[in-house]
Amino acid sequence: MYLIAGLGNPSKEYDKTRHNVGFHVIDALADRYGIDVGERKCNGLLGRGRIEEQKVILVKPLTFMNASGECLRAVVDYYRIEPEQVIVIFDDISLEPGQLRIRMKGSAGGHNGVKSIIAHLGTQEFPRIKVGIGAKPPRMDLADYVLSRFSAEEQKCMDEAFGEAAEAVSVMLTDGAERAMNRYNTKKKAEE
Repeated sequence: MYLIAGLGNPSKEYDKTRHNVGFHVIDALADRYGIDVGERKCNGLLGRGRIEEQKVILVKPLTFMNASGECLRAVVDYYRIEPEQVIVIFDDISLEPGQLRIRMKGSAGGHNGVKSIIAHLGTQEFPRIKVGIGAKPPRMDLADYVLSRFSAEEQKCMDEAFGEAAEAVSVMLTDGAERAMNRYNTKKKAEE
């Protein structure tokens, strides 16, 4: 069984912000595979189902971004899931809007949600899909930037990225992370 967690902040106030791209990828997966992500459990919204042949739990933590690890720890403990089977999807300011980067492990890279997950799981060794949201403009506060919304043009790009990230999850589960990294980590470069 795999846990697929998309990071974001709950409440309508934060919907469609740059920081909530993880939630939108979970929505794309839920739509694609007919999984209802509506069960409140372990400080999150959960949905159980299948992606291809794999049993999965889709999760949107309701703990706010900086405490995402609390929810994931509770779900991991309840369902007895190993950290290597937890795929975390989150925003990354070092990538162009819509660009994906898959990694099997690594540091938080300054992302407070990932920092919380590392602290609560006690390891950096879990797969992740970073979804680019672009660099913050000069002199703009980082918190203000990640809580801002995409322009109409950026939103089109992001909607495509949410679908591609959902495909990347499917590839990771069926063909392995290496195949997904080869396919999605270089995709934007090849198009340019």
